[in-house]
Order: sequence, then C-alpha cells, then structure tokens
Amino acid sequence: MATLDMRNERADAGTTEAVQTQAFDVVVIGGGPAGMAAALAAHKAGARVAIVEREQHLGGILRQCIHPGFGLSHFKQELTGPEYAQRFIDQVRATDITLFMGSMVLGIDSGGGAGASGVDEAPGATAVHTVTLMSRAGMLQLNGRAVVLAMGCRERTRSEIKIPGSRPAGVFTAGLAQRYINIENLKPGSRAVILGSGDIGLIMARRCTLEGISVEGVYELMPYANGLRRNVKNCLDDFGIPLHLSTTVTRVIGHDRVEAVEVSRVDEHLAPIPGTERIVPCDTLLLSVGLIPENELSVGAGVELDPRTRGAVVDQSLQTGVPGIFACGNVLHVHDLADNVTTESERAGAAAAAYALGSGANVGHGTADPSCQLTVSPAGIAGYALPGRITAVTLTKLNFRVRRPVDAARVRILAGDEELFAGKVRPFKPSVMESFPLPAKVIQRALDLGVSEIVLSVDPVEEA
Repeated sequence: MATLDMRNERADAGTTEAVQTQAFDVVVIGGGPAGMAAALAAHKAGARVAIVEREQHLGGILRQCIHPGFGLSHFKQELTGPEYAQRFIDQVRATDITLFMGSMVLGIDSGGGAGASGVDEAPGATAVHTVTLMSRAGMLQLNGRAVVLAMGCRERTRSEIKIPGSRPAGVFTAGLAQRYINIENLKPGSRAVILGSGDIGLIMARRCTLEGISVEGVYELMPYANGLRRNVKNCLDDFGIPLHLSTTVTRVIGHDRVEAVEVSRVDEHLAPIPGTERIVPCDTLLLSVGLIPENELSVGAGVELDPRTRGAVVDQSLQTGVPGIFACGNVLHVHDLADNVTTESERAGAAAAAYALGSGANVGHGTADPSCQLTVSPAGIAGYALPGRITAVTLTKLNFRVRRPVDAARVRILAGDEELFAGKVRPFKPSVMESFPLPAKVIQRALDLGVSEIVLSVDPVEEA
C-alpha cells in the first residue's frame, strides 16, 4: 500500500510545472465503507487501484458512529461504526492499493484511447477517465479506464426545508452534532429539540441524553417514524424520550442563541394546522430531515441522475450511462445498513475491474446484450427502483423503498398490460431498503413482448 499525503511539500516559488499524472486500472473516489469495499473487490480481481479521500483518514462517516449495530450481516457479529470501518482499513493497508489522502477531486473527464496517458491497452477498454484532484502538494491527475463513485451523501439543512424564524446559533444537522460530541468532544447545547425521526436523529436523541443534554422531544412531520423500529425502541422508548408524529417545527425563536422553537400539528397534506402552535423552550435544534447523495462530481462527468433517488441511473453491474463510470453506496441511493453498502460496493468494484481489464462490466450479471435495453420504473407505493436499466438477461436483484408503511402489499412486475411476476403479500416500511429477485425468464418475457420498460409496482392489498 502506498499513501500519498504530501501536506508539507510546496512547489518552488516562481516555477510552473506540468500537472503530474499517474495511471491506474480503477480509481475509487471516496474512502468510506463503500469506497473501501469497492477498492478491495477491484484489487482482488487483479486491478491496479487507487482511492482518493478528502479527509486525512479512511472510514468516512463510520468514524463518528460509535454506537453498535454494524456488521451483523457481513461479519456475523455486532460492531461499532469505527470497529466496522477498521476491519476494512486493515484490509486496505495490507494491499498495494494506492491512497491519496487529504485530496479533493475537482472533476472527472473522459476521453482518449485505451493507450492514452500511460494506461496499458486492453481489449474492450475504449476510453480513459482522468480524475483531477487537488491536495496541499498541488494538482494531480489520475488516469484509469474505470472510476467508482463512492462519495456518500450529505444531510439536508435548515435552508433546504425552509423553517421560518430568526437565524441564531444552536441549529445543527444531527450528523454535525454527532461529530461534535463523538470526535471533537464538544457539547452542542444543554436542552435540545430534534426535528425528524430518521435513524441519525433517533441515535442522537439517545447520545445527547447519555451526555447529559436534555432532549425535549423528537418531532416528525409524517404520521410514522422514518427510522428503523429497533432505533425507535432502543433510542427513544428505552430512555423515555417522546416522539411527536404529524408535528413539525414552524419557527425558530432566538437572537444570538436559540431560545425556543414553535411546533405545530400538520394535516393530511402535511400543512401546519392553525391554532395548534405551541412553544418548546430549548437552546439547540437538531435536524434529521433526510440525506442527499453527493453527486456534483457525477453531474460534471455527464452521469444521468434519477430524480427519485438523486443518485445515478445504473444497470445491473452498477455502471452509469457513462461507460466505465460506476456508482455504489449512499451516493447511488441512501441505504439503511452499512452492511448493505458493503455488499453493493463489492459488486461495483468487481464490475469496474472487469471493465478495466477488458472482460466486460457485467461480470456476475451475464453478458450485456445489445438487444436488451429495458428501463425499470416504480409504481404504486414504490418510491424508486434500482437498477434503472437492464442490459443483460440474467437473475437481477431489484432494490426499492416504499413511500409509506403498509401492513399488507404485494410486489408485482409488469410489462405493458401483462403481469410477469408477483410476490407474496407482506408488510413494508419506508425505513427498510427492500430487494426483490427478478428472474432471467421474466426479463426475457418482457423482451419477447417487445416492451422497453419493466414496472416494479408495490400495491396495497385489502385484507378480508
């Protein structure tokens, strides 16, 4: 393993040098759980791999997630976030994967032939992607046939949900407050209100309580909790923290520091109900109101985004519409568990290595068929369906989430007016990332019908 972190180097004053370049088979952008899993899978497949990470440490967001609950699927034991990340960090450091730490990627450009920029020619590789990055040492360009996007996601802020009121200190995203407490050893406040019942908001309700911060309550716009049921029980119920559903913050009150928030009940259209306002004294407001994939680099590289997930549109191998660029983890769609991020990212890394080495991107997913060009769309209460494109006739796992909880519903696969496949009736929750197997014969049937779209519909079933 080579680590390049040239923070103390400086270019000689007055000299102008050409931008240095280095060549790899696969360049992974992001050193969190997704990036490390993808890099290890690509390295195992025989590719020369580099990881670019803007922080000084690998591990991503898991470094601040000191609570347990990780690794139950992947390692068959319960770990904290740092413990889970460290297992992959140790694996990465035991390889010759090159690490570019403290480096910010400025852009991804595609062009040139397979033999350009020092990248050895291989059959099937028609373009070289140039990843331009900047560190304290200066600018550097990494050339590779495949790029894996693993930049993760960011939190929605107050400005994105447009809470009225003044702009005092004391309003934080839940993730920022988590970093303050768990890494920086800073106390964000003494009396908190939490808006949003996503998993990080629930976890921070418990964490604040353990640190002596009084949590006045968790307020949720929807009529149901958005986090996993286990987090509602372990983080709220076990600590006596109230959860107020169908309620939101309608005003922030305070001058220099938050002094209180106004909360209001909402109707079935999620609009505040006049006359239900009440004032909750507090000095801190934590926001847990959703996550957004970090796709600014993706857009700059010409990658098409799905407006539902705000992540890339990918095929079965997790390849985007730009040949040789793959996406995985929370930059593709927001996951419920880090273990699921790892599994998905290993697929992306293996596919990226296969593409770079000339054996085709659809490794493990059949051979890409030019005549197989199907889109996948959600219907019913399904919020999204992934992958968004099917390019091979092979068993395919479809991931999706529902937009609201339901006690009884069925997944149906439709092509035109024909139902191709139907699952069992069972409950669904928005907090759980679901998966559904799509058999090869169903894909072939859709092609035989001459359709261009497969629909994944989740339809509620009325119980007798």
